[in-house]
Amino acid sequence: MITLKALFSTECQFIAGAASVEQIPRNVFMPEVAFVGRSNVGKSSLINAVVGQRDCARVSKLPGRTQQINFFTLQEKISIADLPGYGYAAVSKKTRRSWDQLILDYLRGRQNLRRIFLLIDSRHGIKKNDDEIMDILDESAVVYQLVLTKIDKNPHHTDMVKQLEEQIATRVAAFPYVIPTSAEKKIGLESVQMEMVELINNQRN
Repeated sequence: MITLKALFSTECQFIAGAASVEQIPRNVFMPEVAFVGRSNVGKSSLINAVVGQRDCARVSKLPGRTQQINFFTLQEKISIADLPGYGYAAVSKKTRRSWDQLILDYLRGRQNLRRIFLLIDSRHGIKKNDDEIMDILDESAVVYQLVLTKIDKNPHHTDMVKQLEEQIATRVAAFPYVIPTSAEKKIGLESVQMEMVELINNQRN
């Protein structure tokens, strides 16, 4: 059994970057979690806050900078996939389609993928492209959990949590509860960490 302290006591290590489905590493057998969400949802900041590093995932002030799937590992116990943000309108349609297709190909074909953390901005809630991703995940039976980001910027985030949990209640692949987080204020990070620890320990049972 691995503990929370033991898992997050060392730096995450970069495994590979994949700009196409052919480049996705296939020799990864440890359980994997993926962080996915709309551009500018605060994905890279949250990943860095969860693993306790400033530079595990690249943070940019400009959305749409992550153009590939980046894979990391913590002590070779769990793999972390940082997916490109979807739905960013300021790139060309061709580029956006390419990114979105890469995300979909990954989500549908990753056998060691145990959990998707689907990030939702607490200031905006679920948008159309979030619904589309959840439809695909439900159809593919890929387990996902909503993570509400930037709750420090929404004083009514508790209402948002209840609203989201009601919205996902009938979705077959969705976890029934939402994790509220703030990377900036270090809120909710342990809840995400505990989910990762449980996935590792359940893999061993």
